[in-house]
Amino acid sequence: MDNADKIYNELQQHLDKQAVGFPATKSGVEIRILKELFNPEQASVALHITYQPQSAADIHKSVKDSGTSLEKVKNLLQELAAKGSIAEMERNGTDLYYTMPLLIGIAEWHGGHATPQFWADFNEYITAGFGKAYSSTKISQMRTVPVEKSITAEHNVMTYDDIRAIINNTEGPITVSSCMCREGAKMGGHPCKVTQRQETCMTFGDWAKHFAKGGAKVITREQALEVMRQNEEDGLVLQPTNYKKVDFVCACCGCCCGVLRIQNMMPKPAEVWSHNFYAAIEAESCTSCETCVEKCQMHAITIDEEKGHAVINLDRCIGCGNCVASCPSEALRLVKKETEKEPPEDSTSLFKLLAER
Repeated sequence: MDNADKIYNELQQHLDKQAVGFPATKSGVEIRILKELFNPEQASVALHITYQPQSAADIHKSVKDSGTSLEKVKNLLQELAAKGSIAEMERNGTDLYYTMPLLIGIAEWHGGHATPQFWADFNEYITAGFGKAYSSTKISQMRTVPVEKSITAEHNVMTYDDIRAIINNTEGPITVSSCMCREGAKMGGHPCKVTQRQETCMTFGDWAKHFAKGGAKVITREQALEVMRQNEEDGLVLQPTNYKKVDFVCACCGCCCGVLRIQNMMPKPAEVWSHNFYAAIEAESCTSCETCVEKCQMHAITIDEEKGHAVINLDRCIGCGNCVASCPSEALRLVKKETEKEPPEDSTSLFKLLAER
């Protein structure tokens, strides 16, 4: 093993100890991904970055024995943040840097710079090892919130489960950008089967500031609400980051998006995914039109020919509400779970829980 390969193996092991993990595989696909995200010099510095935000000066304290100057460390950190290999935030005039999971995180931030080979490796890695790591954490990294049309006053929805409230209450800028999973699928010759729209994913606050530097479109709250309305109309599943101060909302389809693809690999995704609602059928109103079957991105609904109505597999339903919003006979409704899952306060709190595995 030469020094270059050694540094990437060390980085893989380091990242595997962070929030979601970055497991090794027999094929070594994870090393190919790292080589696109980090050159050897950048990888050496990344070995000293964790999910806890740190300043360049603090990171330099860990690497100064190598003879690398503070100015060089700053430059390397800025290079990595610019291409989405690590995350960056600003606090009290100081830039802080921290690691991100491959999903949700690197794939979205790096996606605009990604090569076709990256997306091929990314898709391989999901099934070769990363998907299992992603779904085996103590708490899910994302959660599902219902589409607005599926919610009624009786649900008494908490702010963190109300997509309009998330948008209206956010601090700082809002950006909209292309879904990188959908872009990657199209690049590989597999265009999305659910929507032709690309600009479906939104960022807020620190993430929005960073995405704007990379060319993401800054939009108003009114424009954000309109994007979300179109996402709901297309039947996309709304999945924000799983903490109260939301900084990212993904609009997912089952055919392209990494998050839903991983969920669909599970036999009982509802058991491990954070969501506070599930769908229920009013059998006497159902006409077996199959609209809900087509809308469900989790393959949770089937038509029981003997019973003459749709049935819902609650092991697979994650409470997105798309079936409720699209049912022409109004035979479906959302039910609030008896025990709600309250998300952590912020990203640092979530990443700490994710690392406890």
